[in-house]
Amino acid sequence: MSEVVYEETATMIAAGELQSFVPFGREHCRNHPNAFNLQLRELQPASELWASDGAAGLVGSLQEVSLQEREREFWQLRKGCKGVKEEDVEFEEELYAAGNVVVWSQGSRAQASSVYKAFTVDSPVQQALWCNFAAPHKRNDEVELTVCIVQSSCVNVHTMTGKDFISPLPFQVSNVWATKFGLLMERKNTANDAHFSPPGEPLPTVFSMLHPLDEIAPVVCKPAGLFEGSRVQYVSDSAMKIVFTCCQPSIVVSYDTVQGIHSVWTLRKVTHDERSTVLRCPAEPVGTPLGLMASGFLTSHLRNVSRLDSPVEQPNQVISRRSRIVTSSPGTHSRVHSPSISNMAALSRAHSPGMAAPSFSGVARFNTSLHSSSPRGHHGLLASPNSTINETVLVPEMEPIIPDLCMEQLWTSLFTIYREMSSQASKVFLTSDLCENHYLCFLVESHQQLRCVKFIESNDTSQLIFPSVTTIPAKDAEPLQSIDAMLVLEACGSLVLYTGITRVSKVFVPGLLSPSFSLTNHLPHRSTPVETVSTPANAGSRHLQRLDEDAMPSPVTGLRGPNIKHHDASFLEDYTFQPATPYINALRDPVCNRVTLELSIGTMLRISIPEIATSDLGESHIYTFKKINQRNTLTHLRVLVKWYNIYNAPGGPSAHTEWSLFVTCFMTLMGYNTERLTWTRNLHFEMPLSPVIAAKKARPSDGGSDEASSPPSPSLKLDSSAPLFPHIPALFYVLHLLYQELQLDELQRARASSLVCLLQQLARDLQLEEYVDLYWRDYPSIISGFTESCLIDQGKAYLIRPSFLRPEPPCVFSWLSSCLRGEESPPFPYLPGICQRTRLLVVSYALYVIGDENATSTDVSKYLAKLSAGLLRSKVTASKAEYSLFLKNCVFFTGLGFTLKDLESVPFGVALPIREAIYRCREQPCSDWSEEVCLLIGRQDLTKQAHKMTLAKSKAVSLSLEPPATTEPDEEEDGMSDIVQEVTGLIWSQDLRVQEVRRLLQSSRPVRVSVVQLPEVSDHEYIEEKENKLLQLCQRTMALPVGRGLFTLFSYHPVPTEPLPVPKLNLTGRALPRNTVVDLNSGNIDVPPNMTSWPSFHNGVAAGLKIAPASQVDSAWIAYNKPKSPELANEYAGFLMALGLNGHLTKLATLNIHDYLTKGHEMTSIGLLLGVSSAKLGTMDMSITRLLGIHIPALLPPTSTELDVPHNVQVAAVIGIGLVYQGTGHRHNAEVLLSEIGRPPGPEMEYCTDRESYSLAAGLALGMVCLGHGSNLIGMTDLNVPEQLYQYMVGGHRRAQAGANRERHKSPSYQIKEGDTINVDVTCPGATLALAMIYLKTNNRSIADWLKPPDTLFLLDFIKPEFLLLRTLARCIIMWDEILPNTIWVKSNIPQIMRGTFDPSEDINMETMAQAQDYITAGACLALGLRFAGSANSDAFDCLYSLARTHMTIMSFAGTAAHTFYNLQTCLSMILLAMSMVMSGTGNLKVLQLCRFFHKRTGGEMNYGFHMAHHMALGLLFLGGGRYTLSTSNSAIAALLCALYPHFPAHSTDNRYHLQALRHLAVLAAEPRLLVPVDVDSLKPCYALLEVTYKETKWYGETTVELMAPTLLPELQLLKRVKVKGPRYWELSVDLSKETQHLKSILSRDGVLYVKLRAGQLPYKDDPQGWKSLVATTVNHRSSGVKAFKPEAISTFTSEPALVSFAELFCKTSEGMKHREDTLVLFSAMLYECVTQECPEMLPTYIAIEQAVSALRRGDLLQTFPLWQLRLVVELWDSRMQRGPANRRDTLLTSEFLPVMKNAVDATLDSWLKGEDRLHVQTFSLIGSIVLFWVFLDKDTFCSFSSLLLLGSPQWIICLPLIQSLAPSSVITDRGGDTPYPPLHP
Repeated sequence: MSEVVYEETATMIAAGELQSFVPFGREHCRNHPNAFNLQLRELQPASELWASDGAAGLVGSLQEVSLQEREREFWQLRKGCKGVKEEDVEFEEELYAAGNVVVWSQGSRAQASSVYKAFTVDSPVQQALWCNFAAPHKRNDEVELTVCIVQSSCVNVHTMTGKDFISPLPFQVSNVWATKFGLLMERKNTANDAHFSPPGEPLPTVFSMLHPLDEIAPVVCKPAGLFEGSRVQYVSDSAMKIVFTCCQPSIVVSYDTVQGIHSVWTLRKVTHDERSTVLRCPAEPVGTPLGLMASGFLTSHLRNVSRLDSPVEQPNQVISRRSRIVTSSPGTHSRVHSPSISNMAALSRAHSPGMAAPSFSGVARFNTSLHSSSPRGHHGLLASPNSTINETVLVPEMEPIIPDLCMEQLWTSLFTIYREMSSQASKVFLTSDLCENHYLCFLVESHQQLRCVKFIESNDTSQLIFPSVTTIPAKDAEPLQSIDAMLVLEACGSLVLYTGITRVSKVFVPGLLSPSFSLTNHLPHRSTPVETVSTPANAGSRHLQRLDEDAMPSPVTGLRGPNIKHHDASFLEDYTFQPATPYINALRDPVCNRVTLELSIGTMLRISIPEIATSDLGESHIYTFKKINQRNTLTHLRVLVKWYNIYNAPGGPSAHTEWSLFVTCFMTLMGYNTERLTWTRNLHFEMPLSPVIAAKKARPSDGGSDEASSPPSPSLKLDSSAPLFPHIPALFYVLHLLYQELQLDELQRARASSLVCLLQQLARDLQLEEYVDLYWRDYPSIISGFTESCLIDQGKAYLIRPSFLRPEPPCVFSWLSSCLRGEESPPFPYLPGICQRTRLLVVSYALYVIGDENATSTDVSKYLAKLSAGLLRSKVTASKAEYSLFLKNCVFFTGLGFTLKDLESVPFGVALPIREAIYRCREQPCSDWSEEVCLLIGRQDLTKQAHKMTLAKSKAVSLSLEPPATTEPDEEEDGMSDIVQEVTGLIWSQDLRVQEVRRLLQSSRPVRVSVVQLPEVSDHEYIEEKENKLLQLCQRTMALPVGRGLFTLFSYHPVPTEPLPVPKLNLTGRALPRNTVVDLNSGNIDVPPNMTSWPSFHNGVAAGLKIAPASQVDSAWIAYNKPKSPELANEYAGFLMALGLNGHLTKLATLNIHDYLTKGHEMTSIGLLLGVSSAKLGTMDMSITRLLGIHIPALLPPTSTELDVPHNVQVAAVIGIGLVYQGTGHRHNAEVLLSEIGRPPGPEMEYCTDRESYSLAAGLALGMVCLGHGSNLIGMTDLNVPEQLYQYMVGGHRRAQAGANRERHKSPSYQIKEGDTINVDVTCPGATLALAMIYLKTNNRSIADWLKPPDTLFLLDFIKPEFLLLRTLARCIIMWDEILPNTIWVKSNIPQIMRGTFDPSEDINMETMAQAQDYITAGACLALGLRFAGSANSDAFDCLYSLARTHMTIMSFAGTAAHTFYNLQTCLSMILLAMSMVMSGTGNLKVLQLCRFFHKRTGGEMNYGFHMAHHMALGLLFLGGGRYTLSTSNSAIAALLCALYPHFPAHSTDNRYHLQALRHLAVLAAEPRLLVPVDVDSLKPCYALLEVTYKETKWYGETTVELMAPTLLPELQLLKRVKVKGPRYWELSVDLSKETQHLKSILSRDGVLYVKLRAGQLPYKDDPQGWKSLVATTVNHRSSGVKAFKPEAISTFTSEPALVSFAELFCKTSEGMKHREDTLVLFSAMLYECVTQECPEMLPTYIAIEQAVSALRRGDLLQTFPLWQLRLVVELWDSRMQRGPANRRDTLLTSEFLPVMKNAVDATLDSWLKGEDRLHVQTFSLIGSIVLFWVFLDKDTFCSFSSLLLLGSPQWIICLPLIQSLAPSSVITDRGGDTPYPPLHP
């Protein structure tokens, strides 16, 4: 047995964060409404209380509440798991149990503890633990986090998601353990069960439960070795106790109470073979003659399953109902068994709801049958109290219990070398050391030992190998996971920290006795401590000495151990004082690096053990050493232990002393004598002393202060036996790379200067001259103070020189500089994990400066040399080739998690090219870049957009703000208050047109009835007159909802807890002047019956259409809106249809749909059928097809029962088929619909009324099914669809019905005599539109010619004018590409015979002519409207507007003949609808005026239909409040043809020619195309200039137009690009030639496009002409631009707080700045430059350059770092200039600033050279000056500095020639040149 490997002696570290500890649950339980509240449970049925323990039930549990509850408390702590809290803070969780209460609380250092959950159960809690169960039926890795509460008869399992399970226990449990798979349970052995056990057949003792819904199954084990008989068997050894379980690795540790040994088992799922082995009964009796009888006995009596009241089994419960047999055979070895176990008593898996199960003892108590899931989810337990063995034996054999888990033995302790038997480990835990070795530790208290067993995971992780055991003396121990250590309490009472088995140090706890420091007794003199070895026998006689600390009281140890009890009294008698300070009894509850100490006085303390290192520099060094010493773990451990002790000494260091401690520690470990080196000796005097080193300081130094100046003495040799001595070269090189890394971080550069002292020492001693030289160049002022070097005796030294240590030092600045100059450089070395920034910057320079596209992927090795094995794996995949280099650079950065914040810490010279790349990306980004790239390039607008795309619906957008609440209550009820004012206010900012539309469309307030009472009219007649007038006005009011639905389309997000507000349809009036109410129900006039049924349907649709498609709507909410009163049923029917149109009806449960349809309410059926069909548009959904088929007799089998389906419902169902099968070309449906167009009337009056609407619906549906297929109708050639339709259109002999419908139409109608000819008046409209839709946009001339108007007057008389309209419309939309937006084209549709001059002698009916002309014109206008729908095409609008004005003029002159008026009005309505389609969503004022004009006309001839048409036009004009417009896709045209069918109803109940409900299908043609720019800073909508580029078409070339957004975009398929144009806002381009999905998703989410105002610009609202902007003011005086800029004005031009503050503090003349006028001007110029050039992030760079130059001029530059940065800036500029002046605009630094600064540097260096500025040179030191020249002028003349130093202290003059030889002549002579900006380097 190996002993402790390596021990640091006599060190001590300090524990931190002392606080007294009281379990939080204890305090909470005191106030918890405890078991006394259980009386409330009497109200529950008794069956709920079956789990309470003890036959007394409730009363028993009440009596149990006693004062002893505190005795039974227990708790455990763990590290908080992420599933609980979102914040990423580290917190502790506590699970506390006492009595019947379990409290789960959480708390961290920053936050007080709080209760997360508290549980109260019915009987005392035996155990509470956390356990993760594998979730059933889920993916393998999903687990359910639970708390398990063990009571005597059941286990309560509570999951974090809120599920609760109760699993009854079939036996008494002694212990429960959480494992990787679930719970392990140990059965309690009860002595009186012994005689029931079958002879020689012990029963299982360990069981598993994999999930609360699974059965409890016995566990099998597979012992190792022969002596166990390595047969798989049940765990049935009652001597085996589990002492520990662990999830990772999945192991179980057990203890054999008989043999006294510990075993380790791996726990895994049982294999199939093992399962079958266990379940097979043994063939021969083994070990006992009773074997056979035993196994038979077992199989017969194990289970008596009573199935009498078992619950109905749920089909979805996967719980096996099989009973099980448990068999086991005893091992081949004989063993003393403890009293045996009971048999498994009979048990039902049911639970009787009628009785609470009493508690049983003996046989019946041990029930291994497992719970079922009863219908209520309880797991029942019904035992039969009177079953005895005699009864049980008679039961036939049952199926056995199948095991789930297997324990396989891995290792057994052989601690038998001790005389006495090893006792059970009181604690077992896992720990690991700093080298990642893992140990399993047993604390054996009786021997006061901690046994650490090292284990290694074998290649297959299931097996563990246990190579060695180490023993550590300990009274108690706990692991500290987060710092890879464990805390050990030694027998003497002191705390010691170990990492693995390596002792680190003692731990000092302030205020506690630490016996390792001795105490003085009461005698006045100090006694010297006698060091005696402390064994248990003489531990008590150790002398004690007081610590030299005043604050510490005088404590006394109370040492506990097996053999020292009798010493205690005499020991204490020697002392006159009483023990005052407590000592530590035990340790418990380790979490991360915190642990609780239990003190002798009963209180507890919580302490934390410190981390390895806290400062970044320290951590990176530790990591560096880890990398180097990966193979040599022992060295590694010693180094870390040494460092840990020095760092964590009591009185611990601050961050700045950490470094000096570190240097001292590591130099010592390398073999240096840090006392002899002056600089290391002085390290500590610069900082407060730390207690450990204070003692060393006191020693007088050997050499005194002369040592610094004297040459190195030979005594300074290195100790080659030091642990790190061989690794000095490798360490040096790695530290050098770390130094280079620190140079690239402004925040870490101060640490680089600390590191350079150590590096120069190592470089000198390794005789690496060029490295020393490099450090000289970097820090001349620091290095010049170091002269000492130590000798490394090369001969006998064992230095390992790594291959990567090259003589020429890698310098990252030189590498980047040569990159800028375009020179070849070797790959730069880097160390993974340490040099991340070096790698990042080197690769980005390679990418952007050198321009190597593959720098991030294939060519990495050209630029980076990795120091460890393996290739560099970049996280970023090679980006697409078309990306520009600067974009690739940004993508590369974001892929590695590099952010703008990180860029701020990159030195300004190095960062400039990267800033440039970012700046160039910012100028012209794409809209689809990822969020991270947008963040990096500083485009918040894009970032926000990208973020919003990732979130489904951002609530932060101002557009989804609640609309402003109006003050007047009646105004809110009009149903139009949800239009977003912010957007409409921007679109129509000059007038109140939206309010006017609201006024025109509101129907919730009474109308004004103004009738003047003439003298001769009696009062009664006057009342009738008023009511007649009201009836006329109501025709208009009833037509309003159709328009209102379109106006408020998708503008509202309903609240799920409130019903949808539906505005009233108010049909009353107010008569002036007395404002009396006029009502239609007074009975004075006849009002048509059911007049309001369809209008209220439309009102419901209008209300439902407000709901936006993105709202949260579910089935319950839809049903919740169902009105109570039957008169609102029509409104609800409309609401259902609207939900279908906006896509929400798909969420309605099938059950509810069935429910609504069975009510037989006609309107509800219509709304529902049209709604579900619209929601499933074009999906061919089978369930909806079946639903519709029931309502269409033609789709039912001929023999099926005749269903009485109302006519209108049939029409709706037919249209529904068209919608569901839209564009699919489905043959069967097309065939049925084709025959339905000409469906003849039936014999018994069926199909005789309103036949026209049915035929039209069949035609429209057929058109939709074959939409746009033209002649490509696959598989339908035999149907002759076009010919059949042509026949329906022009008439002729009826064809014989084919197929299934032949029988149905055999007998003719008895009412209507049609004979064998087709009734064209019925079939023509449907057939015409079907042809139009089938051949839509196909430009098929032959079909179009069928539809030409007749060219002779004779034929003209045979066609209804209305059909002429339809034919013209159909012909035009077939010849789609020939439609032109001008009056000439409209007139060209009128045949020649109507256009010529007429001979008066001929008998020509002029009225017929005029009528035909009007209708043809109307048809052409409608086609024009469809062709240019939603395009706002000005030519189309002008053409239609002029036609409308012409018609209105004719109308005003026309006679009063009603039919003339009707024709003109029909034509005007169609033109108005066409105009509003073209201008849809634009709110055009001229169209609005026309709509308002017709709104006011309410004379007798203006019927319900005309009002409906005019208000639909108004709704389309303001579609969706200006956010929507119409599409011209095939689907949209079909929807518009259904909705705008040119025959409007004559009155509100008229559905003869066209079903009114179809008017709402116009919604299907609407699409969101409003683009709203939102300022990303204020989140308010704003104006922005867009540049929209159209693709080339055959009518026009590629065209670019400018639009001021918010605006409706043209249809996306016509566009090539949409771009936000400067100069006000940052440019942003959306390229639609690649894909339109991105823009579509923006438009569908409120159309919000985030834009960012450029600095120096004002929004268009504040500055429409752009005259106020900062840039404009300075354009005129370019020369005096700086003067013209007033810092006070900054806030109007940029909102960035940093710039505003800078202007405030540095650019204004104040008291302190008066004498710095030039600085003020300079700062103002910089600020102006940054603001106008749009690069505020460059301000720090400008300032840094200026500061570097002025420091150089003052001569107080202590390091060359700023000059390096200047040089990089200059080189970047030069590389740009060499490419030609065209590249100048790419540079971020302006052309004026840099040459000025460069000249200032040159002038300063010139003055030094010419000797004008001797004073500065002398103050600065000669060497420093030379270094500055070298760095800035890039002279790599490596004239060694040591040679300069040999000159002693040379005069300036001696060195002048040397410097002059280095400096180029141009520095000394003035540089000439004609070029305006010459390259800055000579």
